[in-house]
Amino acid sequence: MFSLAYDWLFSAMWAIEGDRVSNRLDIYRKPIWSEISGKILELGPGYAQSLQLLQHTTLKDGSEAVDPAFIKSYTVIEPNTFLYGGLQKNAETNGFRVSYDTLSYPEGASITTMASGDESVPFMIVKGSLDDPNSIPQAVLDEAPYDSIVTSFSLCTAGDLEASLANIFKLLRPGGTFYFIEHVRHPAHGDPMVVEDNGVNAYVWSKIQDLLNPLWKIFTHGCYLNRRTNETIANMSCWKSVDYKTVRTNMDIEAKLLPLSFGKAIKPLN
Repeated sequence: MFSLAYDWLFSAMWAIEGDRVSNRLDIYRKPIWSEISGKILELGPGYAQSLQLLQHTTLKDGSEAVDPAFIKSYTVIEPNTFLYGGLQKNAETNGFRVSYDTLSYPEGASITTMASGDESVPFMIVKGSLDDPNSIPQAVLDEAPYDSIVTSFSLCTAGDLEASLANIFKLLRPGGTFYFIEHVRHPAHGDPMVVEDNGVNAYVWSKIQDLLNPLWKIFTHGCYLNRRTNETIANMSCWKSVDYKTVRTNMDIEAKLLPLSFGKAIKPLN
């Protein structure tokens, strides 16, 4: 019961804050998201506001929808069922044909989805996570391998970051790409990956992140304020290449607490 209340509280908070946070991220993720193509898996999409950044096309009736020439299928794995209503709405707004994986979420069988033409790109909502290599939902495994895997402010809440990243690598096709934008612990002053510094005192704010992290996790559904996700990805020897940048923004206190790292990692062909 407590877990359900916690999930509901987070979904209510994200309904208020999600668009504002998404707008802040879009300036950095838009150039990356426009590259996403093929069979796609997204982890922890929340309400999936970023779907609007994918390649779109104009339909015969004048409406906009994701372009099936770029996007072949889209699978999302999301543990919080209270987010599903907004997630489904955003997917349908972007022209996807939505379905639920009824093995992981039996209640999905009774949910009405918007009718779409056969040419619409399929979008499947799966309940679960990638924290454990032994409990990846079967629907996610059935669709693998993926051309693109995406995370956007979701690895901060992963119960086991290393396991999630290992599963991302496993589920990618050879030559596939992992696209990410995550908030991270402030890198040290002078870190070459920092492309925007904006006068933020990295030492002071990293210590504030460390100090606030225990309380922050309680009120943000287990989100780690000081996780070095960017460095963890870059230090994995399995990738062919990792290219990311970090920005420190100073528009408000929240921005100073949440420096952004964004980029992509490519899996070798063999």
